Amino acid sequence: MKHKSLTLIAASAILGGATIFGTVLAADISGAGASFPYPVYAKWADSYKKQTKIGLNYQSIGSGGGIKQIVAKTVTFGATDSPLKGEDLEKNGLVQFPTVIGGVVPVVNLDGFKAGQLKLDGDTLAKIFLGDIKTWDDAAIKKLNPGVNLPSTAIAIVHRSDGSGTTFIFTNYLGKVSKDWDEKVGVSTAVKWPAGIGAKGNEGVANTVAQTKGAIGYVEYAYAKQNKLTHLNLVNKDGKTVEPSIAAFQAAAAGADWANAKGFNVILTNQPGEKTWPIAGATFILIHKQPADAAAAADALKFFDWAYKNGAKEAEALDYVPLPESTIALIRKAWGEIKGADGKPLYNHGS
Repeated sequence: MKHKSLTLIAASAILGGATIFGTVLAADISGAGASFPYPVYAKWADSYKKQTKIGLNYQSIGSGGGIKQIVAKTVTFGATDSPLKGEDLEKNGLVQFPTVIGGVVPVVNLDGFKAGQLKLDGDTLAKIFLGDIKTWDDAAIKKLNPGVNLPSTAIAIVHRSDGSGTTFIFTNYLGKVSKDWDEKVGVSTAVKWPAGIGAKGNEGVANTVAQTKGAIGYVEYAYAKQNKLTHLNLVNKDGKTVEPSIAAFQAAAAGADWANAKGFNVILTNQPGEKTWPIAGATFILIHKQPADAAAAADALKFFDWAYKNGAKEAEALDYVPLPESTIALIRKAWGEIKGADGKPLYNHGS
């Protein structure tokens, strides 16, 4: 699926609640939430439907919306890039598990500059989004890019307007590298932005940056690539300049301790390592332990199990990092908590 159609369909879902993947049939799987994994879910859904005739009705409405819908039991599964804490999972009777890992990247609209030609460090990026740095030829940006002829163009900040796991990952990183950001703005799926304009979804931010001269925004990497946006390189925790790539996202996830994290709640921002991309994160699925529609929940688990078994190459083609087999084994074990009215696990991944 080309990104143009991805963006248009996803945007229509945000505005009108439209179906994402084809016509909804009785057997289709329903989900809603994060736009961060939308490109890979779309690809998996297309391949899965060709094999099984079962579609995926997934609404890309942001992590906040996905959490609300699964708590309200209006969808079979919710999707979020901001993992719920153990107490929230218990309170709402939910099981949480990751699907893939990706990277959030700063993207800009600057004439004459190619992807990766400019770099920023965390402190300078935070100062831009705080509104303290207002033009592209600011001394702080010049210092990081010696010999580069930077324009005096005003910086137009673009951020998410909806509750967003992508925003959680981005602000989590900024909070770790900037004391000012941590104290003045903080970390959340939705924050009070000091400056800039808002747009809905990764789709909306990508489109707004593409249409606004001097703009800077943040999107999941697949959106940057497929919209041919100009990404920036970043100076990571080890002081090394890195470019976003699947290898750099893998490096960020290398030390993830999934086994000892309640609900697989692992944050991957500002991780050590010379090759590590500093703004990385996993994306998660939420399903009720005792779903109202047991058959639909079993179908959803079957879909994600199929994706773990068959979707790695498609995920990598979109620059997501597939989970290691050891983590997938832990996820399948966690699925044992999802039970039908008879008290038995809904899905046996070996069947």
